[in-house]
Amino acid sequence: KQVYEIICANYERLDAAIDFKRDFGFDFFGFKTLERSYLLKVDGKIVERPQHMLMRVAVGIHGEDIEQAIQTYDLMSRKYFTHATPTLFNSGTPHPQMSSCFLLTMKGDSIDGIYDTLTQCAKISKSAGGIGVSISNIRARDSYIRGTNGASNGIVPMLRVYNDTARYVDQGGGKRKGSFAMYLEPWHADIF
Repeated sequence: KQVYEIICANYERLDAAIDFKRDFGFDFFGFKTLERSYLLKVDGKIVERPQHMLMRVAVGIHGEDIEQAIQTYDLMSRKYFTHATPTLFNSGTPHPQMSSCFLLTMKGDSIDGIYDTLTQCAKISKSAGGIGVSISNIRARDSYIRGTNGASNGIVPMLRVYNDTARYVDQGGGKRKGSFAMYLEPWHADIF
């Protein structure tokens, strides 16, 4: 809502700064990539041009600083730089998550800890974030489980669940595949 109000209050300056001829600077593959993943859609129909996307991103980043937004738009539209994918997907939208990477530690060596962390990973992936998770605190295979008087299955079955979640909860609703990197210390018993 805030970005919408800023655009409404400054639409004449913003429109005057947009150079639609620069849309033709994208080759076919570049345009199809924008069309498939980056340009906003409503009910499956594209509702912005590449230059609109760049201005949306610039206003989403700079807010009410219209001069900086226009300068950022101009530099991006002339291909001096671009922003990371989550910024291009989400800046200037109701869910402006613009970080590319998130580093997590498993919340605990329990069903609750494992699935709380999995839920957090799914929510981050939904908003186009890549994830690194330290899993060194998960007990190794055949370790005793006091609560059930049983033995742990180790990290491999848990990793399958995380992998399936990364494949299911892709980044940005089908814009690109989810990415989870799992990290395990070399001293962990499941390595030996």
